[in-house]
Amino acid sequence: RGRVVKVMGDGVLVEFGSAVDAVECAVAVQAGFVAANEGLPADRHIVLRIGINLGDVIVEGSDLYGDGVNIAARLEGLAEPGGICVSAKVWGEVRGKVALAFADAGEVALKNIVQPIRIYQSAVAGTAQRSALPMKPAIAVLPFTNMSGDPEQEYFSDGLTEDIITELSRFKGLNVIARNSTFHYKGKVPNIQTLGRELGVPYVVEGSVRKAGNRVRVTAQLIDTATGSHLWADRYDRDLADIFALQDELVRIIVGIVPVQIDRFAVTALQRKPVSNFTAYDCELRGRRAMWQWNEGLDVARGWFEQAIAADPDYALAHAGLAMTYGYGIFALGVQPETAIAKARQHATRAIELDDQDPRVNAGAAFSYHVAGEPQLALALSERAIALNPNDPFALHVRGAALTYVGYPEQALEWFAMSERLEPYARNDARLDVLADCHQMLGNWDKAIEILESLPSLPPFLWMPLAAAYARADRADKATWARERYFLERPVGHDPVVFADFHSRMCVREVDKNYWRESYRMAGFDV
Repeated sequence: RGRVVKVMGDGVLVEFGSAVDAVECAVAVQAGFVAANEGLPADRHIVLRIGINLGDVIVEGSDLYGDGVNIAARLEGLAEPGGICVSAKVWGEVRGKVALAFADAGEVALKNIVQPIRIYQSAVAGTAQRSALPMKPAIAVLPFTNMSGDPEQEYFSDGLTEDIITELSRFKGLNVIARNSTFHYKGKVPNIQTLGRELGVPYVVEGSVRKAGNRVRVTAQLIDTATGSHLWADRYDRDLADIFALQDELVRIIVGIVPVQIDRFAVTALQRKPVSNFTAYDCELRGRRAMWQWNEGLDVARGWFEQAIAADPDYALAHAGLAMTYGYGIFALGVQPETAIAKARQHATRAIELDDQDPRVNAGAAFSYHVAGEPQLALALSERAIALNPNDPFALHVRGAALTYVGYPEQALEWFAMSERLEPYARNDARLDVLADCHQMLGNWDKAIEILESLPSLPPFLWMPLAAAYARADRADKATWARERYFLERPVGHDPVVFADFHSRMCVREVDKNYWRESYRMAGFDV
């Protein structure tokens, strides 16, 4: 149904009579290559990107030119490998007429095109059935090298490797290459970039074991196969008193850290990555990054989480993230508590139903349940999150938050400190407001003031607790100044009475509820 017009570099320009014909052909082509690639090694796969546009063209002999052609070529570059990217015009023509789901990817600026173009993406693999699957990061664990010079120690290095593979496989957010594939490299020194292509993985864990007397040294590192750079590395020196207990300890440490480091690297990489990858995993990562950018970031985050759920309705992390945006929106945006609480509870419950084995799902749900007025459930889920991964800084933070508002701020500070050791808080990190609350409830008003004043751009809603801290610290002029800043900068619809009431309701102990009510009154708020 199409006519090949010309070859453009590595691409081919094809003309169709209608948008529906073009999309149906694209689906068939992508599905055909999925089938053709089955059973072939990764370096022999043929993977296409397809861009489709609807527009006027200039005909010159058998060739075509013009913006219509240029936009199609640019869309091809924005498509995922194995996916399809279309313009808004095409989407409007094919919506409801083809068996393929598209996600709204927003407006993008295209080279040599004057106006931004709204684009729509299909997920990877070219069929509606496969498009719902989230793309998860893949990782290979290479056999740890026995550097002890003692062949009898081989069982320890191999056992350590096998246990790490087994435990990492429990994380549903990771695709872990099986032992049989990675042990093929045992005793070899492969080029990491070549290995990445052979196994189809962006990440590799490798390490070594060296025994000397009654001591053992284990090194481990996480490597980006695209660049060969180390994303994380550490060294562990231990006594060999109980070899099996030692193996269990090292496995727990390494397995706890690796998924967190992968996520951290992936979130950071989004700052350099064009908005073109619209799998559920990518949308969830973008939502997570936006969520901690305070005010307007919450609305952006909510949009990304909703796109992730649209691509994969059973994606637990996206539900947990969406629940948090509703809960946090009560404070930052002034969303009406009743509506937000219902939504937060709905998505937190769904997240736990879908995957109660993911520490981040449990942590996100714990935060949301606490906002929703279920502190005991929040405590239980935060404890479970840490049991699942004691090295997840977000889970540690949520545990501290839960303890803060149920009346154990001294203990909470210990959890915050552990969280910050693993992942130092940035100067504009949204988690700092809970840390400031914890110090206020301990009477450390100067410390709370120091934290809030350190933020480079204080979100408008935090002028209220800052004013409260100033008032408690007998700095009346500063309290008045902070109160005026709140009224000057607050989001439309943000009500200080609702905020103060809900802030106090977050606390379980009556003494803490009264602390916040009285503090806001001392700062001059009529609450």
